[in-house]
Amino acid sequence: MADYITIDGGTTNTRISLVKNRETKDIVRLNVGARSGMENRSILRQAIKEGINLLLERNGLTEGDIAVILASGMLTSEFGLVELPHITAPAGPYELAEAMHHTVLPDISSIPFAFVCGIKTDGDLASTDIMRGEESELTGLFLGQGVYILPGSHSKIIKVDEKGRITTFKTTLTGELIAALSRGTILKDALDMQMAALDEEFLLKGYEYAAQQGINEALFKVRLLKTVFKKNPAEIYGFFMGAVLCDEIKYILSLKAERLIISGEKHIATAQVILLENLSSAEIIRVPQALSDTASTLGMIKIYELKNPCFI
Repeated sequence: MADYITIDGGTTNTRISLVKNRETKDIVRLNVGARSGMENRSILRQAIKEGINLLLERNGLTEGDIAVILASGMLTSEFGLVELPHITAPAGPYELAEAMHHTVLPDISSIPFAFVCGIKTDGDLASTDIMRGEESELTGLFLGQGVYILPGSHSKIIKVDEKGRITTFKTTLTGELIAALSRGTILKDALDMQMAALDEEFLLKGYEYAAQQGINEALFKVRLLKTVFKKNPAEIYGFFMGAVLCDEIKYILSLKAERLIISGEKHIATAQVILLENLSSAEIIRVPQALSDTASTLGMIKIYELKNPCFI
């Protein structure tokens, strides 16, 4: 098998991996993403160039040792490296392989790039959505037909058929909402976002309160739990997470899926699993963290090798 560099570009972070025989050997993590490109696209390009060079240098490699750089996520957005159109669902690994964009970006590296396009759904406002990056993640962790829940800055709830094709999906702003509320509002004083665990009883209380009274009111009650009711940090954090996740959990329940596969950001995923175990009769599969961490990298390689069998 060939040696690859893969780049998983998000909204706020970018991960550059060195892969040999489908095993990740080294990772460079950058605290820049598409959001940086909104301000100055050269910041992201320079950071990725330096990250690639660092990865090669500390592994004793040259650019000639790498077959191709595989890239996905927000790197194909208007704020990334190459803006590419989405392909339309239903779409899976084969459609993504056909749509891969091959190019060289000499200001970054002489190694050729292969970009994975995002996927979109068309229709009215309610049925239209877009993704960039989750298609690679899903390809890497595909465990059969079901509803896949991928929490993160922009969480995705994705229906997938038996062929691994994405049919429909919904995006929520979960991760960014949690960050904004916990850092930029009066709730900052009430919340300890470094909690290693949350109180399950209060997680359900937060969900139920938001379901009955609305998320806006439920969020202010987070402050009262500290100042008036003197609850401990795990209880307050649990109530907060239950309230924030209320709408997307209600949507997941409305799908009446037989299998729910949950991967991604561990704090959000942990809360989702607890809520769904209490509220749903579906089979719930929590993807191991090791697979979650490498799913995007593995997915990019699987997609690329469908059209490039000489590298297998």
